[in-house]
Amino acid sequence: MKIVHVASELFPFIKTGGLADSVASQAKTLARFGHKVSVIIPGYRAVMEHPGFASARRVLELLVELGDRDVRGEVYALDLAAGETLYVVRRDEFFDRTYPYGVGTMDYDDNAARFIFFDKAVVEILRLLKLKADVVHCHDWQAGMVPVLLRAAEAQTGTTLALSTVLTIHNIAFQGVFPRREFALTNLPDEFFNVEGVEFYGQMNMLKAGLVFADRITTVSPNYAREIRTSTYGAGLDGVVRSRGGDLVGILNGIDTEIWNPETDPHLPARYSVEDLSGKAVCRRALLEHCGFAPEDKGPLMGMVCRLAHQKGIDLVLGSVDALAKLGIRLVILGNGDRDYEAALAEAREKYPENIYHDSSHDEALSHLIEAGADFFLMPSIFEPCGLNQMYSMRYGTVPVVSNVGGLVDTVTDIEEDPENGTGIVVRPDVRGVIRGYRRAVDLYANRELMARAIRNGMRRDFSWEKAARAYEALYREIV
Repeated sequence: MKIVHVASELFPFIKTGGLADSVASQAKTLARFGHKVSVIIPGYRAVMEHPGFASARRVLELLVELGDRDVRGEVYALDLAAGETLYVVRRDEFFDRTYPYGVGTMDYDDNAARFIFFDKAVVEILRLLKLKADVVHCHDWQAGMVPVLLRAAEAQTGTTLALSTVLTIHNIAFQGVFPRREFALTNLPDEFFNVEGVEFYGQMNMLKAGLVFADRITTVSPNYAREIRTSTYGAGLDGVVRSRGGDLVGILNGIDTEIWNPETDPHLPARYSVEDLSGKAVCRRALLEHCGFAPEDKGPLMGMVCRLAHQKGIDLVLGSVDALAKLGIRLVILGNGDRDYEAALAEAREKYPENIYHDSSHDEALSHLIEAGADFFLMPSIFEPCGLNQMYSMRYGTVPVVSNVGGLVDTVTDIEEDPENGTGIVVRPDVRGVIRGYRRAVDLYANRELMARAIRNGMRRDFSWEKAARAYEALYREIV
């Protein structure tokens, strides 16, 4: 099959979260299965300057109608692997910026224009390069307009650009909602702006466009597919999701087991395996030293790698920091985002310098060291569509402490409920639940036999992308 992925991020060129890892791994695995896979992303500054992009070639000049003006762009192509090609849409006015979506918690004012231009450019790439896609697979709101723009272009030109379209919701909380006036940038007829189309409480909703017009909808875990049908987790789109219920399926993300492998990871000071965990102790000591903690410390060491956002349960961590310190737990947090959270974590570190360490950088090497060096990995998410770090953690022999939401439920087996097969600790997403998680972690850490079993069980779980990619392959075949 000819499969085209459309996304706003792709590891290693541009990454702000799990979306980049997910798209990269899925595309690579499908190409390995023998399919012809293309990935289209925006030409952010980070992409254009990435060392791996140096050999890209310019293959196309674009002229895109954007409201009442014609906007030029360029398309670059890069062969990533056998059967896999990356296409990058360049328009410096829109994408030559330090950050992909905004600065801090503030989105760029022209995000509607930026991503409508990108989605229109995708349709032009399909048309001009004659990719003849069997499936165009769109990811999140930034690609949400592609299904409707694609069908509109086909009707206008009398050609078939793709046999089918798929939309994957990686996080329904992010929807691309813009004032009604921005709809003019789509150049679509006014009849598309209604409750059955892209209109959402008087505004334009780009994720809703994908939900309404894509042939199939997927999300990144079975439990999240159930949750977003409810008002609690549907972020206002639960009614639309329910209306497409027969076309919705939850397919659990995998992880790239070549990149996330403690036996070969180049970021670690020592490698290890489930048969020989001695290298993990070396990583633990290195992590303690990096954070300025006493390297001989024997108490539980926890890690977090996440955006500093309400979704990730940062409020719960801040609300439980006194209990954490009292229990003698060390917590290492890597991530940035909301400046208020960054300031609050700085205060917590000042209050408990022996217990809290926070790094606000985008340090990929440190994220690997945290996964390897920590005893526990904390994910107290308020909601979590899939989550990847809990899977990285289990592969690295680090026991996850997670909330009972979304994909965390699908991936972590509570050691208390199933002592033989358990892989982690599952708690409620509130302060009392998190404190209970701390206490259970301290008790588990003291129970060497049960702790060792949880580590072994987690390391032996198969979270590779092969299973997920086969499920997408079957879905593609069904709709084609």
